Amino acid sequence: MVNQLSDVERAPQRRLRTEQGTLQQKNTAYGAIQTQLSTLMSKAQDLSKPELFDSRLAVPSDTTIATATSATNSAVGSYTFAVTQLATSSVQRGADDAGNRLSVTDDVSGVTLNSAGFSIPVTAGVFTVNGKRIDVATTDTLQQVFDKISSATGGVVSASYSSSEDKIHLNASGGVPVVLGSSNDTSNFLAVARLNNNNSDTVTSGARLGAVRSSATLDSANFRIAVSDGGSGAGKFRVNGVDIAFNASSDSVNDVLARINNSSAGVTASYDSLNDRFTLTNKSTGDLGVALENVTGNFLTATGLASGTLVHGQNLQYRLNDGADVLTSQSNTIDESSSGVVGLSLSVLKAGTVTVQVGADTAKIKQAIVDFVAEFNKSHGLIDNYTASSTDKTGKVTAAILAGDRDAFDLSGALRSLGNGKVTGLSGTISLLSDLGYASNSTDNSLALSDSTALDTALSGNLAAVKDFFTQSTTGFASRAYDFLKKTADLDGTLDAKQKVLGKQVTDIDDQVADQERFVQTNRSAMIDRFVAMETAQAHINQQLQLLNQKFGS
Repeated sequence: MVNQLSDVERAPQRRLRTEQGTLQQKNTAYGAIQTQLSTLMSKAQDLSKPELFDSRLAVPSDTTIATATSATNSAVGSYTFAVTQLATSSVQRGADDAGNRLSVTDDVSGVTLNSAGFSIPVTAGVFTVNGKRIDVATTDTLQQVFDKISSATGGVVSASYSSSEDKIHLNASGGVPVVLGSSNDTSNFLAVARLNNNNSDTVTSGARLGAVRSSATLDSANFRIAVSDGGSGAGKFRVNGVDIAFNASSDSVNDVLARINNSSAGVTASYDSLNDRFTLTNKSTGDLGVALENVTGNFLTATGLASGTLVHGQNLQYRLNDGADVLTSQSNTIDESSSGVVGLSLSVLKAGTVTVQVGADTAKIKQAIVDFVAEFNKSHGLIDNYTASSTDKTGKVTAAILAGDRDAFDLSGALRSLGNGKVTGLSGTISLLSDLGYASNSTDNSLALSDSTALDTALSGNLAAVKDFFTQSTTGFASRAYDFLKKTADLDGTLDAKQKVLGKQVTDIDDQVADQERFVQTNRSAMIDRFVAMETAQAHINQQLQLLNQKFGS
């Protein structure tokens, strides 16, 4: 009974909770509207920027010759570029024969395959000469390999080394041609020795055999001029003013080349084992030099780079609009510093003639307008969903959460007036969105494109008026829309304030419900106490009655 009486007293709390639920739904609805209007505000801000309407589009006549970009306010016009020469990089080419010979004399009885200065290591296995298989190990001397060739071929083919040429010679007696290799050879000796068939009785290495071993440490890499780091392991040289350190006993050739390539020297270093020379190639194109300096040690001297030659790069050369002057660029990019055409930049891919048309980027401008209208319609649709009423088939009317809400009604009206309002104070012929083909829908507040050609015509033929309509600082359509939406949907705007009020009302109801529940609990405790007192008194009376019955009954 007490619980039932307490539940009756909670009826006001239930009414407050129902009211609180409605307030929370309204707060959620206004939050969704604020989020949507913030998106619309961003689109309005994009449209209010004059630079949008000054954006340019550069269209080349042949994209296989060049691609083009143009900055805002680039001069509108047609520009013809006749490119006669592309830019290339300069190369510091080191002297040939950086590597030492296999042997300083013709005697190679002390030169083992695994220590010889071949450009790549010789692998153990089998190779074939005149159909005879020769088995070699990496510990064999070069003379032992020669002896094995002679022995296997019965003395028909003899081999020798010329220290003056740094080459191996194979000679066959009796006019028999030398035939090298078979499909199942397992040693690369013939390839390393650069011996190839020529259908004659004499075969000679196709190039010098001594080379730098790029994987070996600098002091054992077979340089013709021994590499020195000054004796302390702190060798140093400079490339284009950038210090490169090296240690002759611990750094390999590849280590130092990688160090150059990964530095800020702006060059690519490499070693050409075929021509036995080092090269430094500028990463930047154009006729530029390469500055080299030994600081500690002789790395640049040993590699032949110090005594090498500079193969000059080329600058890009072109003529503009059939001009007589040849213009240049160190890179394969033509920009305003080279051509004088402000804001226009070309990336040239090959020589040839290309014409670039620079005009307003009307597609970008049109997309910005389309995006704004789409978000404008989304905003109206969202407000309509929250304020509309619906009737089911039985005639029951259901009102949306903001139906009848004055603030929502006023916001919808303000947006409607914004979309249909006339922009005053303009000198151009465009003062309404309808002048661009957009008109209010007859059934709702959305904007629809009623004339699909009006916008394109205005953008192509009256861009200045379109720009003025949207961006005029005080009365421009997008400027006014942005100012209104910022006051409405931005932080501390009217919608933010509305949500704060609703949030406070929700919190106040929590306080009211808590106060009422305390009153209910107080009454409940009092009723329980009275019922307990009544039960206690009744029990006492019953005891007295029983005592009286016993007395009178006896």
